[in-house]
Amino acid sequence: MLSILQVALDTPLHRLFDYRLPDGLAAVPPGSLVEVPFGRTRQVGVALGTAADSAVEAGKLRHLIRVLDDRPALSPDILRLAQFCADYYHYPLGAILLATLPPRLRNATPFVAGTPWLLLTEAGRAAQPAARARAQRALLDALRAAPQTRDRLRAQKQGRHAAALVAAGWAAWARLPPQATGSAADDPLLRSDPSPAPAATAEQQAALDRLLPALAQFGVHLVHGVTGSGKTELYMRLIDAVLAANKQALVLIPEIALTPQLERHFRRRFPGRPIAALHSGLGETARTENWLAAPGCDLLLGTRLSVFAPLPRLGLIVVDEEHDGSFKQQDGLRYSARDVAIARGKQADVPVVLGSATPSLESYAQALNGRYQLIELKQRAISQARLPDIELVDLKHIPLDNGLTRPALQALADTLARGEQSLVFLNRRGYAPALYCPSCAWVSPCPRCSARLVLHRTAHRLKCHHCGFETRIPAECPGCGNPDLKPLGQGTQRLEETLAALLPAARIRRIDRDTMRPRAWTALGESVRAREVDILVGTQMLAKGHDFPDMTLALILDTDGALYSPDFRATERLFAQLMQVAGRAGRADKPGRVLIQTAFPDHPLFRYLQRHDYPGYARELLAERRQLELPPVTRQVLLRAEATAMDTALAFLQRAATLAPESAGVSVFSAIPAPMARVANLERAQLLVQSASRQALQAFVRDWRPRLDDIRPRVARWSLDIDPLVF
Repeated sequence: MLSILQVALDTPLHRLFDYRLPDGLAAVPPGSLVEVPFGRTRQVGVALGTAADSAVEAGKLRHLIRVLDDRPALSPDILRLAQFCADYYHYPLGAILLATLPPRLRNATPFVAGTPWLLLTEAGRAAQPAARARAQRALLDALRAAPQTRDRLRAQKQGRHAAALVAAGWAAWARLPPQATGSAADDPLLRSDPSPAPAATAEQQAALDRLLPALAQFGVHLVHGVTGSGKTELYMRLIDAVLAANKQALVLIPEIALTPQLERHFRRRFPGRPIAALHSGLGETARTENWLAAPGCDLLLGTRLSVFAPLPRLGLIVVDEEHDGSFKQQDGLRYSARDVAIARGKQADVPVVLGSATPSLESYAQALNGRYQLIELKQRAISQARLPDIELVDLKHIPLDNGLTRPALQALADTLARGEQSLVFLNRRGYAPALYCPSCAWVSPCPRCSARLVLHRTAHRLKCHHCGFETRIPAECPGCGNPDLKPLGQGTQRLEETLAALLPAARIRRIDRDTMRPRAWTALGESVRAREVDILVGTQMLAKGHDFPDMTLALILDTDGALYSPDFRATERLFAQLMQVAGRAGRADKPGRVLIQTAFPDHPLFRYLQRHDYPGYARELLAERRQLELPPVTRQVLLRAEATAMDTALAFLQRAATLAPESAGVSVFSAIPAPMARVANLERAQLLVQSASRQALQAFVRDWRPRLDDIRPRVARWSLDIDPLVF
């Protein structure tokens, strides 16, 4: 009888591919990685099962080349999660499955993982070998202090004793790289300074009294805590309870930059526990080794793709800063890691904790209607700390000088004189947003995008922050030949230069994507805490996750653009950003102060911000969204198209609209150019579909998507974005 293996491949096709099993190979377990011929090439795919027959003639079926048994198969729970994503986001299953793997495992080249480590199991923690088994007792004691490598055990001639512990269930082997072991022996700081749990505040204890009993089953819990209220401590205590039950915890964070400091915080709190980190800032080898280590770790910390990591003992998922747009992938599989985490929690029957000082309206609405459990922390965890005073500097009455007002500069000088630290927030990197010719009004355009080239004066370049194009700074205006070109506006580089000239005694550090790498964050934190920095100047990288006790002033510049943006989410994002930046000030016993320069001090957003009243502002926004029938009251799908000419992109979308199935309660809007109409020499257009019913919208897209495949002529690229955040 013919044996047919169905394989998922990384292609844009929504189907599986059939291959014949070679003689002598009876079956391939689902989830196994395999190498198969595909066209004139070979590809790595995922085996998903067998079939009795195939639509391809038996004589034309090609043979499986081999099973890649040097790497683990994808577990059934990951296969189920990928299938959910394929169904919900209408994306090819094979492309999803291969995207969940580290790059080194997506090709057939053999990969040798890191050093094998012997880890203590939960049973081994309480094990008491017989008195005569002195060598086993000694090895158990060593494992209780730190995991041991196979090489070390062989050198000490303890191999048979390790085998005895594994046979007894007291230890287990895992291919953990050194950075994933959580061994205090590998880090002098962790060895000398473990971090005990601080006493819980009354609010934290009340939250724990509600959360701890819920750890046994699925549920979504939204922790809305003001900045500095101790949300991380709450996560720590929940993780501690999960680890005590011999289960694993997954902690998702939005920014790569936050990973090293949080990882160190977790290692101090859980010394000896195997902890792994996953994010794109790791090298390919480290990323692959940490992914392979994930099944044996107790705690996995990572950015959005970590939601697909193999965790067989999963007991808790935490999504910190759940409102952050970084959890939404903006190309390829356009998934929301927060929403996928909730789906994974439901499939695994484990709780999901969402945390934020400014929850997304989607999550907050779910909490208000009772689908999520709402837990509030209204006070800062340090008893002496209170929320900072927020003051507005009215730009209609106070002039700017190099982007700064006199009150702002005076506040910086006063803070410096008191020996305290300041943060100056400007969410625009580079020296200036553009280069300008005062003679003919030329403003440095990007030749490939509907955007301006940003002036980076220290690098002597003009750069596009959208497509990556860059060029040298011209000696004269390309339009009229005027050599006197001026920087237009202000970026963090120019702000740093301005502050250095105005406050020469201040030690200033600029923090943006041009200056920071993930590994530099630990050193930065130590410098700030050691009082080696007086003023931090930076972008949104500074807005969250940082706790500096001597930082008492936050100065926020140039945020008004969001107040008149056509994006209906702009004010929601601005409120969250301002609240997060303001929360960096006054987190210890010294009072905090926040100054915001704005030309619109009467805007309702600032009224709620000054009262630190997120619930009030969220309710106002939700009422506005209900009136306008916008998310989260409704659900949306965005069909995007890119082509070399705008007419081609619009024609594709107009044809797509005519092919849309009739569906009650689903609205199909007209095709329009995208807000940024050209990126990387491709013209972009979009078509919005909306419904008050998620089920109706999903049924509509299931019927519609196959019709889109048949539209001719094709455009350069098209994609469906389910629950879009960016238009």
